[in-house]
Parts: sequence; structure tokens; C-alpha cells
Amino acid sequence: MAVIASVAAAGSSPSLSRVPCLPLPPSYPHGVRRRVARGRWLNFRMSPRLDSRRFDSLNSRCSITNTDAPCGQVAVDDDVPREDLAVGTNEAIPVIHLKPEILESELESSSLLSEDTYADSLLTALPVLTEEEQNALAATPAHPAGLYALYASSLTGSLVEQLWNFTWPSAIAMLHPSLLPVAVMGFFAKLTIIAGGPLVGKLMDLFPRVPAYNVLNVIQATAQLVSAAVIIHAYSVTVSPSSMLQRPWFICLVLAGAIERLAGIALGVAFERDWVVLLAGVNRPIALAQANAVLNRIDLLCEIFGASLFGILLSKYDPVTCLKYAAGMMVFSLPVTVLLTWLTNKLSSGVLDRPKVSQYCGRKCYDALPESDRIVNISLQAIRLGWKEYIQQPVLPASLAYVLLYFNVVLAPGSLMTAFLTQRGLNPSVVGGFSGLCSFMGVAATFVSAKLVERLGILKAGATGLVLQASLLTLAVAVYWSGTLSHCHPLLFFLSLIVLSRLGHMSYDLIGSQILQTGIPSSKANLIATTEVAVASLAESVMLGVAILANDASHFRYLAALSLLSVVGAAWMFCRWLLNPTDEQRSLFAFDAKF
Repeated sequence: MAVIASVAAAGSSPSLSRVPCLPLPPSYPHGVRRRVARGRWLNFRMSPRLDSRRFDSLNSRCSITNTDAPCGQVAVDDDVPREDLAVGTNEAIPVIHLKPEILESELESSSLLSEDTYADSLLTALPVLTEEEQNALAATPAHPAGLYALYASSLTGSLVEQLWNFTWPSAIAMLHPSLLPVAVMGFFAKLTIIAGGPLVGKLMDLFPRVPAYNVLNVIQATAQLVSAAVIIHAYSVTVSPSSMLQRPWFICLVLAGAIERLAGIALGVAFERDWVVLLAGVNRPIALAQANAVLNRIDLLCEIFGASLFGILLSKYDPVTCLKYAAGMMVFSLPVTVLLTWLTNKLSSGVLDRPKVSQYCGRKCYDALPESDRIVNISLQAIRLGWKEYIQQPVLPASLAYVLLYFNVVLAPGSLMTAFLTQRGLNPSVVGGFSGLCSFMGVAATFVSAKLVERLGILKAGATGLVLQASLLTLAVAVYWSGTLSHCHPLLFFLSLIVLSRLGHMSYDLIGSQILQTGIPSSKANLIATTEVAVASLAESVMLGVAILANDASHFRYLAALSLLSVVGAAWMFCRWLLNPTDEQRSLFAFDAKF
């Protein structure tokens, strides 16, 4: 048997020597295992003629060849007696002394890439491939089976969430003659997202993905059930509209609604900014674009179906019965969602269990979670850290363009546009058809955006969506300022331009998410994304405040002009960033062949 030991010793020169193996005293009858093929190390006693000081700091790596040669019991643990170990004295072990520079260079090269960096650079490090092979690889998800399970989980969660988003405003509106209670609940929900979004994002980055997602699902379902129970209680008592906002049950409803919205935002961020990137592959742009499109398509279809389902139920039953049906769906969907989440991780070979090595907090953060007396300080630190990381992110212009689009609360389907069209005397079916067409245009954008990414690349596709939206809304504002909206056909043309502009808006919504997915490290994805949602909520709140001050219908043209300026500013900012790329931008999007 020939045993080769690769030894690195500082200062040693390459040499080859024959070291005889001395027999060991056979006095230990037990504890020896035969391990030739699986032996981890060899234990032998060196000749006293050898200077032991040469071996004080060496590292050896042994391998065994010629296993067919006769030999005795070879491998012995340190805690096992050795006297039964017998090696023939005529066998010699060749010891090869290697230069330390070789092993040092190997260790240095092997430590250059961490686990996450190596996994994310597999595609960029591939050797020469044809363009067809590169496109095929970019369109193939890293974990297709896990993605399908993710779609099913998103369908279950989004359906109940969209149903509830349509249920509670309708039920509250029947209790009060004005929109004030709904506006108060929406305002406090925005404040909760602004204040608590960064903290929730930081906690999500600290905890493992699957347990954190399941906890958020439980919190959201509990808040929805509490809200449903409170509204059912409100229907069972006599409610005075003037004193409704001072009732304890309404305060409980506001708190439960704010918690439900915060949990829902966090769940959406986890899906869109973290999970889908791991399952589709960060360096597979076409597959990631298609996955983003499918998730948004599911969300939009659930929005249409949820509103239609509750409308059908409300036309046949009283509000309390409809609330009970909604609560039953919440209870049924929770275990299904948890099961699908486990299945997603199982089918993706446990990729969701990959640890998130945070660059702003080490492993000690797990031992420094908020205590009761430090929750305020931790929350403030999380908010400051969230804003700091948001400002320092490498794709900040793309994120700011996304935030600027939230200033457009007038030239878009929403409460203000609905109120404006109603005050102009339009038929409710026309108003409903306008909102439905905007939603279907969003579904169409999920198909268009994937094709744009495939043909133009990520960055140019994003610029195309913003320019398209800005151009169509410019025409819409020009039609409005022409003063011809008193006639039917100009008004319908004005609404048609807004509907078409939703194609560009939703396209950038999808593509902008992919740009942020690519440019933000996974260790900070939840923190930065929740901070971005908080900034967008702040922008939306500012514009709603302006609308409250200018609440007369004659001021709608000025609100429309402000909305147009925000969209044009978003397009200008993104195109300027695209035309003047930095070295970091080129490095992040090196896989984009069209860039």
C-alpha cells in the first residue's frame, strides 16, 4: 500500500524522502475500526531520528491508493488505543514537501467567494455560450417547481386579502353617510406603514424566511378576523354617525386595520423582493421578469375577482352574513397558505433556508432583539437605518422614479377619480367600467413587460414604460385643459388615454421591481423595500393632503397638472440615470446584453 501525504511546512524546500513505518505494540484488543476507503486520517509514530520541530506547525492532507494491497487495521481515532495497529515495517511512506506559496495561493483563491457570492455568480462565470443558449438559460428559472408552489401560495393569500380590501370599506360605508371613517382608517394605516415599515423589514432580515412569513400570515389573519368581529358588533348596536369615531370599537378597528395593512405590505415585500429572486435566479433576467409578471397577474386577477365576489354576496345577503363568509375564507386559507409555503421551500431544495448574511448586523443581532424597555429606541434606530440604507442603495434613481409615480393620485383609478366622475354625472356603469379596464390593462402589462425585457433589456424596458405613461398622460391633460370635457366624446377620449397609460405604469411597476431586486443585496432586501413602501406612502399622503385643501371640483385641473409633473419627473430621472451609467451600475447589470 502506498500512502501519499501532502505536507505544507513553512520554509521547507521541495524534497522527497522515505520514512519507515515502525510497528506499534499490540496490547489494545478493542476500539479499532477498519476504515480504508473512508479513513479520515492516519495515526503513526514518527521515527525518533526525525526532528519533531519541523512538524510543529504543518498541515497534512492524506489520501490512500492501492487499496487492494494487504494491510492491517489502519484508521484509529485519537481516543482509541493504538497497540492493535499493525503496519508492516517494510512499507514506506513517501512524504512530499510542497512549497507553502502553492497552498497559500489555493487557500486565498478559495476564500475569495462567499457562499452567496459564488451561488449568484455562477451564471456570470460561465464560459462562452451562444446567444441562443444564453437566452434559453436566462429564461429558465433556477427552481421551477418551487415557483409554481409560490404562485399557488400567492393566489391563496392574495384572494383573501383583496376580498377583505373590498369588504371592509363597503361595510363601513353602510354605517356612516360620509367617507370620513374610511379616510381615517386609511390615513392611520399609511402612518403605520411609514413608522413601522423599516422596523418590520429589519426584523424580517434577521429572522429565517419561512418562519417569519408564517408568523406574518398569522398576524394578518388575526387582524382581519378581529376587524370582521368589530364590524359585526357595530351592526348589532345603534351607531350615531356624529359619535362613531369616538367609540372604543372604532378605535380597535383602526388599530386592527393598521396592523393588517403593515403585515400585508411585509408579506408582499417578502414575495416580490426576496423569495421570487431566489426561486427564479437573480442572474436570469427573463425568468425573473416572467415570475414577476405572473405574481402581479395573480394579484390583479384576485383584485377583480375579490371585488366581484363580495359584490355578488352583498346583492344576495346582508352585510353581516357577507362578513361571516369572508371570515370563514380567512380561517380556511391560513393553513393552506402555511402548507404551500412549506411546499415551496421543499420543492426548491431548501433554498429559502439559505442564511441572510446581513452587512449591517452580524450574528449577534439575534441575541440583541428588542426588549420591552428598548422597543422605542430599537424602532427609532431601525427607521434611521432604513432611511440610511435606502439613500445609499445603488439603484436609488429607479426607486425614486417609482416613488414619484405615487404622487399621481388623480390621473389614475382611485377614490378621487371616482368622486370626480360621479360629480360630473356619469353613469355608475361607466365609472365601474373605467376601473375594470384599468385593472385589465394591468393584467396586459404583465405580458408586455416580459416581452420588453426580452427584447430591450431591463433598463431600457423600464424607460419605455415611463415614457409611454408620460406621453399618454400629457395628451390626457391637454384634452382636459382644452375645456371640451363637457361633451361626451372628449370625456371618453380623456378616460381612454388614462386607461392606456396604465399599460406603461404597470410595466414600469413590474420592471422597476426587477431592477430593485437585481441591485439590492438580499441581506438588505426587506429593510430597503419596506422603507421604499414607507416613502411611497408618504408621497401619496402628501398628495391626498393637497387634494383635501383643493377639494373643489374646479381645482381638478391643477391636481391633474401636478400628477402629470410627477410622472414626467419620474421618466426624466430614470432616463438620465440610464444615459449616464456609473461603474457600479454597469457591474450590477453586466448580464443585460442590451445595456
